[in-house]
Amino acid sequence: MKSLKELFQVGCGPSSSHTMAPQKIALFFLNRFPDKKFRVTLYGSLAHTGKGHGTDTVLKKVLGADTEVIFDTEEVNIEHPNTLDIEVLDEGKVVLRRRAYSLGGGAYSIAGEPEVITPEVYPLNHFSDIKAYCLEKDIRLSDYVFETEPDMKDYLEKIWDAMTDSIKRGLSAEGVLPGGLGVRRKARFLYLQRHIDESPETRENRLVCSYAFAVAEENAAGGNIVTAPTCGSAGVLPATLYYVQKTRNVTRDAIIRGLAVAGLIGNLIKRNASISGAECGCQAEIGSASAMAAGGLAEIFELGIDQIEYATEISIEHHLGLTCDPVAGLVQIPCIERNAVAAMRALNALSLADFLFATRTVSLDTIIEVMYETGKDLNKRYRETSEAGIAKLYRTPDKGV
Repeated sequence: MKSLKELFQVGCGPSSSHTMAPQKIALFFLNRFPDKKFRVTLYGSLAHTGKGHGTDTVLKKVLGADTEVIFDTEEVNIEHPNTLDIEVLDEGKVVLRRRAYSLGGGAYSIAGEPEVITPEVYPLNHFSDIKAYCLEKDIRLSDYVFETEPDMKDYLEKIWDAMTDSIKRGLSAEGVLPGGLGVRRKARFLYLQRHIDESPETRENRLVCSYAFAVAEENAAGGNIVTAPTCGSAGVLPATLYYVQKTRNVTRDAIIRGLAVAGLIGNLIKRNASISGAECGCQAEIGSASAMAAGGLAEIFELGIDQIEYATEISIEHHLGLTCDPVAGLVQIPCIERNAVAAMRALNALSLADFLFATRTVSLDTIIEVMYETGKDLNKRYRETSEAGIAKLYRTPDKGV
């Protein structure tokens, strides 16, 4: 597997697939052809939801305001659901045409160009193998990460600071999110309501959800967030870890260990399945984020490796089949609420795993494989195209619904 640095990245929202990767692709061509004009054609999910995600905006920002961006929603003969063609123009004539792919999590490839091969850092690619290694050496999963990547603690310190910054910014912000849906920021409201009902359960719910809303709203507004594993699911992991840090006297070192295990889980999913909503639906984004959070929390509280595996497996299993159907292609409805629900589900998975782990029957490796097959079986209209589900049937309030 690759370095966790490729999974946890700080960048601008709202989408790692629709803005971060296209931005990198555009920069590649701009650097090679600084004096040329460009035309870009988007296909698949990029075409169907690129307007809402701001794909055309970021392309024009990099390549020039006069860049023509074409949204081809009819072409179906594409190898990847996030496909784009870039044409290099000289006095209006096409001098070069290349196809590129946004692979999820900000990663990309360009046909005809040498693949940017980053090193395989982790020699073990399945949880069962990592588990056996850790048990043999009597080390924790986080120890395995730090043994494999000795500089990872310092990197995760910076990642955690970026995560907490996004929570704090989101909690202080108010107003309506851009995009035209009229979605109001709710993080601050939720946070201020935390003491109205003094029951511990209600307080936990409002706090965790306010933190998840804060990051997800920052992402929707184009603010800086950390892909965990993607922009659209960026609120789940920081919300849960920030909550236990604030309420359970969890040390910063424990948080960093939790982040390491969360990253390891995200890497396993990325390697053996997908973290792309356009490829496998929202189960690949929100489901993966919830699994990362559950595993990270289990490491923070020093649960055993079987309990960590069970908490992670539960979180994926009960997001299976979750569709990706963002209204108007914006990462707002239902995306923001899903971050909050998935954060609470991670905490519930942790609780179940703590005392039921001995009864588990499904391995983490198996459920990751199941998630990938399930995602591939989803109708393409439910994989980040905004052609079905809530994206199709939703009507704004002024239209009577």
